[in-house]
Amino acid sequence: MISTIIFDMDGVIVDSEPVHYEIETSVMRDLGVNISRKEYLTFVGKTSKNMWTELIDRFDLEVSVESAIQMSKDRYHHELYHTDRPLAISGTLQLIKGLHAAGKKLVLASSSTLENIHMVLEKHQLKQYFSHIVGGDEVNNGKPEPDIFNLAAKRAKTLPSQCLVIEDSRNGVAAAKAAGMRCIGYDNPSSPGQLLYDADLVITDMTDLTAQNIFDKLGTVKPS
Repeated sequence: MISTIIFDMDGVIVDSEPVHYEIETSVMRDLGVNISRKEYLTFVGKTSKNMWTELIDRFDLEVSVESAIQMSKDRYHHELYHTDRPLAISGTLQLIKGLHAAGKKLVLASSSTLENIHMVLEKHQLKQYFSHIVGGDEVNNGKPEPDIFNLAAKRAKTLPSQCLVIEDSRNGVAAAKAAGMRCIGYDNPSSPGQLLYDADLVITDMTDLTAQNIFDKLGTVKPS
């Protein structure tokens, strides 16, 4: 029986992928790097540390990983403080509130840093719904490795077989399945082509999920 639902944040709770794309590629251009949108999408779900480590090595950039991350962080925080972005994804807030009211344990596990996670949750007044929060800066290996979901289950004191993950990226789905968890993949139009076929169920609209039907929908597919 599923007792704990683990939510990704970027691309599931808030539509932040377009914001991250604009910011990260602007920093890349400032550093002399130009990559295609298709290539950028391969980094969705990974930590900033993993992404910048790979880019700095590939393009032989004369900048530290920490400096590149700080440049991105400063621009993202400006967006959070001075604009209405990232917007909440339609349907997700209602699902979170409904599951919480139904007594399900909710955990947030995101590749974003804890600092960014808390800022987003405060902006959308969601912190009170999650019993535990896990950030990408708390694990050694980011998605697609299962570390972040293993830590989420440990903190929630829940067996992996009793966890359901909601993810929007190929890397996130791979991490959830590697952790031995059920997974619903959200095919977010803001990050297309994520190849979510390893998920137990794929949806194209978060409003399709409610606290009343989510387990019925998951029950229509063969368990992992």
